[in-house]
Amino acid sequence: MNIHEYQAKELLKSYGVRIQEGIVADSPESALEAAKRLNEQTGTSWYVIKAQIHAGGRGKGQIKETGSRGVVLAKKQEDVPTKAADILGGTLVTIQTGAEGKKVNKVLIAEDVYYPGASEPKEYYLSILLDRGKGCNVIMASTEGGMDIEEVAEKHPEKIIKEWIDPKFGLQGFQVRKIAFKLGLEGNAFKEMVKFITSLYNAYVGSDSSQFEINPVLKTSDDKILAVDAKVNLDDNALYRHKDLADLRDVAEEDPLEVEAGKSGLNYVKLDGNVGCMVNGAGLAMATMDMIKLSGGEPANFLDVGGGANATTVEAGFRIILQDPNVKAILINVFGGIVRCDRIANGVVEAYRSIGNIPVPIIVRLQGTNAEEGARIIDESGLKVSSAITLKEAAEKVKKALAES
Repeated sequence: MNIHEYQAKELLKSYGVRIQEGIVADSPESALEAAKRLNEQTGTSWYVIKAQIHAGGRGKGQIKETGSRGVVLAKKQEDVPTKAADILGGTLVTIQTGAEGKKVNKVLIAEDVYYPGASEPKEYYLSILLDRGKGCNVIMASTEGGMDIEEVAEKHPEKIIKEWIDPKFGLQGFQVRKIAFKLGLEGNAFKEMVKFITSLYNAYVGSDSSQFEINPVLKTSDDKILAVDAKVNLDDNALYRHKDLADLRDVAEEDPLEVEAGKSGLNYVKLDGNVGCMVNGAGLAMATMDMIKLSGGEPANFLDVGGGANATTVEAGFRIILQDPNVKAILINVFGGIVRCDRIANGVVEAYRSIGNIPVPIIVRLQGTNAEEGARIIDESGLKVSSAITLKEAAEKVKKALAES
């Protein structure tokens, strides 16, 4: 589960991680109030106004309606409402959102941390995630902060520092010091980075997160180390242990169909194709999407109804798939293991009749327990549904359906 920057920073702060202080606002008026409060708390006189959406590249992104960047600087307090108004309610397009962009409902009013001092500020990159190949967490760091880290990794892989954490022993002090040393830090900045990384790792483990990305991590001109930005991805499977973190979910940032599917206990991801998929099991879903492509179509979605599929879940799946106007056919591919194929077939028939007229052809491929009985139920239903036993047969029927659409 993704959370906003302002939420991520509050999470980090609760574990002792130094952050760029800020206050969230949802209107020009509340943005001005936030700026005033921030001035009282930190003494800052310049304000960074940052669009809050679940996507990176906000600083380079642009608001469609006003032409404003997603991250702007106000050098006067009285400029904050105007600059916030140019962002709020607009559609921010970044390299990660695609051309459709995302609506901005909130902005973060943050303190200026690039103030003059004894030395020049310096930006670094830090992330923590699970290395599935090695079966342990890895800390990645680079002196090339504030940049597209993917480009750095591709063109200058030697600038990416990696430190793997043995799950038996956890993060060791010598590992943290090694990272700080390789980043070229010394003196108080070195000590501050050691403290920063240690607190950051504690936050990562304590919140059961799947990814932390801090870009940039800033060494200020007076050698403080702090998070200027924060991307946090929480592990959905662990949210039952963190009710407070589960409440941070912003459904406005998610695809409405995916939200609706979640309410019905379905795993749904919208794609850009023309064949709707409904399967039981993620592995079978991947094979089904491959089969659709081989038949000349493109999958319109990933939809896993799980092992206990019934008429209710099938109907919910139909209704979600049919909301996509690009769908020209629907393929249901079910392996009858936990649930019998005849029960699935009856569920399809009940769901079809409950919805009424479904405007696209439906192909149902059943295999496993009572597969032949399931096929008979489908074929004798009198509905615009055809059955298939083999993958090849299903692919041919999908191809025919697309040709006739």
